[in-house]
Amino acid sequence: MTQTIADPAPAASPLGTFERFLSLWVLGAILAGLALGLAAPGAVGVMAGFEYASVNLVVAVLIWAMIFPMMVGVDFSSIRDIGRKPKGLVITLVVNWLIKPFTMAALAVLFFDSLYGGLMSQGDADQYIAGLIILGAAPCTAMVFVWSQLTRGDPSYTLVQVSVNDLVMIVAFAPIVALLLGVTDIVVPWETLLLSVVLYVVIPLAAGALTRRQVIASHKGDEASVDAFTARLKPWSIVGLLATVVLLFAFQAETIVSNPLLIAMIAIPIIIQSYGIFAIAYAAAKAWKVPHDIAAPCALIGTSNFFELAVAVAIGLFGLTSGAALATVVGVLVEVPVMLSLVAFANRTRDRFPVF
Repeated sequence: MTQTIADPAPAASPLGTFERFLSLWVLGAILAGLALGLAAPGAVGVMAGFEYASVNLVVAVLIWAMIFPMMVGVDFSSIRDIGRKPKGLVITLVVNWLIKPFTMAALAVLFFDSLYGGLMSQGDADQYIAGLIILGAAPCTAMVFVWSQLTRGDPSYTLVQVSVNDLVMIVAFAPIVALLLGVTDIVVPWETLLLSVVLYVVIPLAAGALTRRQVIASHKGDEASVDAFTARLKPWSIVGLLATVVLLFAFQAETIVSNPLLIAMIAIPIIIQSYGIFAIAYAAAKAWKVPHDIAAPCALIGTSNFFELAVAVAIGLFGLTSGAALATVVGVLVEVPVMLSLVAFANRTRDRFPVF
């Protein structure tokens, strides 16, 4: 009697339903926000009025819901492994903090001060420039783990990169944003910028670290319990993201409807920036003979954006209905399709990198 061995079940996709269709969900949230803003401007105005010290309380709660699960997942103890393969980390830090913010600022000025000149007022152009600068100065944290998994990246090394990146963000984000906004002659209230970093980076990181420690301790040192804990929080993160997009587009409804090409105009420099930054980091990794399981994630970290922080800072600095806030939200819309195309490219070029 011949025994038939069944084929193994296909591996589950690293992307959940939300991540696979993120662009569609965000598009739906955008349409819902536009409809809400046009149908109920009074209600939208009331929500916009819930502010304290230039921080909208509704949006603040939603931003925290988005970023808290990812902060719980950051393990700063992994930084002790920083010395075993420094090249990928060096590329990540150089691209994130010495190249990316400045190329995004240059593209923003090129498009909105020159190429789009005459299509909008200088005040509106300055707002969109400011939003793109803030977006470019906020490298990704949460979605990096998804991109790393899709390219079969080294998970431990990716964790080191994210942890170090978050530490640098605490001290570097505000000065870089203030410098670049100052170069473009946009007045920056330092107090608001620093408050945003404290609210949306420092405090969530501290709360996440304490929560992580408590979860591990309650499960007798089992670090896998953190994954289960953050998985339970993930639906709230999704709700926070989509609800934030709904509100932002509700606040911007009249502006967008009166100029339907505006979203595309904002998206173009973001897309150019994304592919350009990936090319720089990926080429540097190949030239430096970095193995692919480190090279791919290190290039993707700089390409992706921490749009939750960018949206929060844009709102804090310029207001809920500002062009700056709108520009950061457009980053969410283009993020996933661009990143998935780069993941596919990285996987196709795997054999061009050294194997150790």
